[in-house]
Amino acid sequence: MRIPLIALVALGAAPAARQAPPASPAAPCTTATTACEQWVTYGAGPARSMVYATYALRTPNAAITRALIMVHGAARNADHYFRTATAAAFLDGALGNTIVIAPHFIAERDTAQPNEVRWPERGDTWRSGGMSPSNPTLSSFDFMDEILRTLADKKVFPNLATIVVAGHSAGGQFATRYEMANKVDGTLGVRIRYVVANPSSYAWPAAVRPLPTGDASPDAALGEPLGKLGETVHTTYTYGPFDSTKVPRYNHWPAGLEDRHGYTAQMSDEQLRKQLAERTTTYLLGQVDVLPLGGFDSSPSAMAQGPTRRARGEAFFKYVTETLGAKTATAIIVPECGHNDRCIYTTREVFPVIFPK
Repeated sequence: MRIPLIALVALGAAPAARQAPPASPAAPCTTATTACEQWVTYGAGPARSMVYATYALRTPNAAITRALIMVHGAARNADHYFRTATAAAFLDGALGNTIVIAPHFIAERDTAQPNEVRWPERGDTWRSGGMSPSNPTLSSFDFMDEILRTLADKKVFPNLATIVVAGHSAGGQFATRYEMANKVDGTLGVRIRYVVANPSSYAWPAAVRPLPTGDASPDAALGEPLGKLGETVHTTYTYGPFDSTKVPRYNHWPAGLEDRHGYTAQMSDEQLRKQLAERTTTYLLGQVDVLPLGGFDSSPSAMAQGPTRRARGEAFFKYVTETLGAKTATAIIVPECGHNDRCIYTTREVFPVIFPK
């Protein structure tokens, strides 16, 4: 049962004046303004990227036991996603012991602050670990690596036990690809969980794709006859080779594992498949996210993965669990939600996933 967003009014305070990040662990910063902006520096700098955060990243805070990192969508509206994440934390009573972070991946055409890293808008973009045109040695996955290392510093967050990397839509694309590709999971002394919501495409671990039959047929995926969408995960999917003469690059990164560059180039396909199967991931799929809305990817490579976002996610989940043998992957059909991050992340069924005990 979904929780009404009336409680969001409590978070809709007027924009605060520019000030330093909060120094007191007792007062979470919940306004998506300069008051909550902080900088993450790559190595010794000066390259840096901005995040919104509810608590200071370098002030010791023993009250924090978990972190929620919420990645924005294609509009790169980190302020909106920060509001969504803090609203969810407020509704679940988690603001006091959770640091909420919303990273901002700015594109080449965006206005940048001094030394702020930009990310590519075409091809291998920020959502798939693309390399920065302004800082060619840095990938967007390096940005998330730096955030995780910062959070894992026991001198700052001695009691932080779990980090959740979440995203919706394009942010969901980032989360699923980062989950299978990152090199820091298992090295930081902190549990990492991934929450992938309503992406338009996935990096398929093999050259097969869902066949357009059963639940992957267009009529079934759209819920025809009316009322067949339901709240349970569809499982009638079969897989087979895809005709590459129709879409020659259907299996190239980021839709598949071929032709990888940058961050993932030195990793074998087998290593990526192993990490995809072993890491704890929850796939959130809107019950009615079946229409080509909200930046739906209708490219040939994406359409090869299924006719709708929901069908693509269900088919991918079945392949990962049944073929790759993933034991810690789960899928939730979020009731009454379409392609809407607020609906997905402020639903009661989702709170235990993004704020694990």
